[in-house]
Amino acid sequence: MTRTPQNRPPRPATSHGPRSNSHQGQRPDQRGPGGRAPDGRPPAREPDRYLYGVHAAVAAILNPERVVTRVQCTEAGLANLSDALAQAAEAGIDRPAPEIVDRALMDRFLKGAVHQGIALEIKPLEAPDIDDLGREAELRDGTQGRSVVVVLDQVTDPHNIGAILRSAAAFGALAVIVTDRNTPEVTGVMAKAASGAVEHVALTRVKNLARALESLGELGFRRIGLAEEGETTLAEAMQGDRVALVLGAEGEGLRHLTRETCDVLAKLPTQGPVGSLNVSNAAAIALYEAARG
Repeated sequence: MTRTPQNRPPRPATSHGPRSNSHQGQRPDQRGPGGRAPDGRPPAREPDRYLYGVHAAVAAILNPERVVTRVQCTEAGLANLSDALAQAAEAGIDRPAPEIVDRALMDRFLKGAVHQGIALEIKPLEAPDIDDLGREAELRDGTQGRSVVVVLDQVTDPHNIGAILRSAAAFGALAVIVTDRNTPEVTGVMAKAASGAVEHVALTRVKNLARALESLGELGFRRIGLAEEGETTLAEAMQGDRVALVLGAEGEGLRHLTRETCDVLAKLPTQGPVGSLNVSNAAAIALYEAARG
């Protein structure tokens, strides 16, 4: 599976102390996100180009495949990021020098998000397609346990997708597959909910989910749809070395064509007054069951 950033010319090495205009007798830049950088570059116009929060930022800084174009933080945020910047420098990962910004400006620009004093302007990672996932599964066959992908049908909430990415990373899934239409981008909200997992698990976008499921079937994935009316339990349905766990949006569940394309519909045997789970909780349980082998 290949996840490489877009080609870009090499940038000169930079120090990892706070960026300042000391040669002009000025203090470190205090204008923050939405202000102009000391070198005159215009700011990102959309906060969705930013990742924020300690875990998401540290994982991005240490990911050699992630292109980071600006690092902005408060004094407290820099204290939480300095070790990661040092590790990146030691590993030869080029990162821009951090700019010290005012917390109030960061609050305003990121629209009240819980940013923990850190914001990174980034470029998106290149995600694998379905064929790439098949090749990755071939590399795992017989050596690294079961190959698992998560397929989401009309799940659009970035908090849920982020939580599912986090569980996918924890249990070693290859990717989370979503439809391109109506699925949010990998924004700061999603990345923070994923707690760094967006750097480790690909979010693969497809135009037609039913066709993607057909392709996964051709590649040897057993397609297990989770539904309350499933004819078997998840544990009983978990067979084979390649599994696609298919989950639908809360309330609506799996669409008819999605159900028809699954090999089996399985249920989680819940008990008590609550008969269903949040989609991210259901995904975590399903991923655990798949990882048990």
